[in-house]
Amino acid sequence: MQRWIVEKTAEHFQEAVEESRAHFHAVDPDGDGRVSWDEYKVKFLVSKGHDEREVAEKIKSHQELKVDEETQEVLENLKDRWYQADNPPPDLLLGEEEFLSFLHPEHSRGMLRFMVKEIVRDLDQDGDKQLSLSEFISLPVGTVENQRGQDMDDSWVRDRRKEFEELIDANHDGIVTMAELEEYMDPMNEYNALNEAKQMIAIADENQNQHLEPEEVLKYSEFFTGSKLVDYARSVHEEF
Repeated sequence: MQRWIVEKTAEHFQEAVEESRAHFHAVDPDGDGRVSWDEYKVKFLVSKGHDEREVAEKIKSHQELKVDEETQEVLENLKDRWYQADNPPPDLLLGEEEFLSFLHPEHSRGMLRFMVKEIVRDLDQDGDKQLSLSEFISLPVGTVENQRGQDMDDSWVRDRRKEFEELIDANHDGIVTMAELEEYMDPMNEYNALNEAKQMIAIADENQNQHLEPEEVLKYSEFFTGSKLVDYARSVHEEF
């Protein structure tokens, strides 16, 4: 399982590089090897159905762009990530490596830290910049329509408790720090791949034979695919 996790991580990284390269050339119309925020913004809005010439002209002349509230919120989040990917000295121009960090922040240490801060910001209820178990097993307001229904999902809460106690809280002190969260979310850490494989087997191996049977994988499929942190990592990918 460790080998599979490492292989899939490497496979994803290669796919991310190829995808990023293709997207980079698509948003770099002048071919100067650097993409401005305005160039990306034009292509993004075109992908949402806006007219390219109209958007480009309004951005160039600093006119107001009329977009719906959801698109505006996405743009603001994307711009935050753009700033994070812009290596010092900041110039709001991204090269290919910086653009990779923008599209796939999980493969950049700086962007990984940014993701961790975003997660803690959303879940941290008392403002201490770390997560307790109760904070971790409660979703941010507005994440699901029926919060009460989610709270009553004992299976979901049980899986998140195991994730917190057995996978993330490295020193088992009942508190997850940003450093622990960063280590847990780092996809390039081979030790974590081994630890994750061991923990997955420990959680799902009901007959204690040190192997996962098909029935066990199916029974615990929500744990393998429904991790809150996995969902957060997926959420940072915006379809171009």
